[in-house]
Amino acid sequence: MTQFPTRLKLAALAAFALASAAVAAEPKVEARTAVFQNLIDCKAKGDAAERLACYDAAVSSLDVAEKKGDIVVVDRDQARAARKQAFGFTLPSMAMFDRGEKAEDLDRVATSIVRAYQGGDRRWTVELEGGAVWAQTDDEPVARDPKAGSKAEIRKAAMGYFMNLDGQRAVRARRVR
Repeated sequence: MTQFPTRLKLAALAAFALASAAVAAEPKVEARTAVFQNLIDCKAKGDAAERLACYDAAVSSLDVAEKKGDIVVVDRDQARAARKQAFGFTLPSMAMFDRGEKAEDLDRVATSIVRAYQGGDRRWTVELEGGAVWAQTDDEPVARDPKAGSKAEIRKAAMGYFMNLDGQRAVRARRVR
């Protein structure tokens, strides 16, 4: 049996590792739903009348599936809004909204408080416009009590999130709903 020199083994191992990393880094593209794929397949029909009949049937099926909720069609602005609304949650399935463009790196959200209250532990919980609920996780005091209409900014931190209420010193927080 032939023995490979150590350098050659290391080079092969490095090439394998790089190739594996490149494959792992590629975003997984979701397969198209059958109803949508049937529509796309119509363009391959050579005969114009056959192609038109195929498109008519496929569009009808697509319309029925969308009305039943079997498929959901969103535009780019709706996808951006969904990513913004999910800020603070780790949702790998959000990648479905990244087709066609690089997802913007959303690192902060600024909005208004709908409701704010303290728990028995003196930590604040705030409900924001759009329905997100954030809870303070540290014991830092908040100088001015937040209330409905107050401004809140949530931003990513090295380990978690910071919540800034009406421009005061930020407190650590996590999204609870």
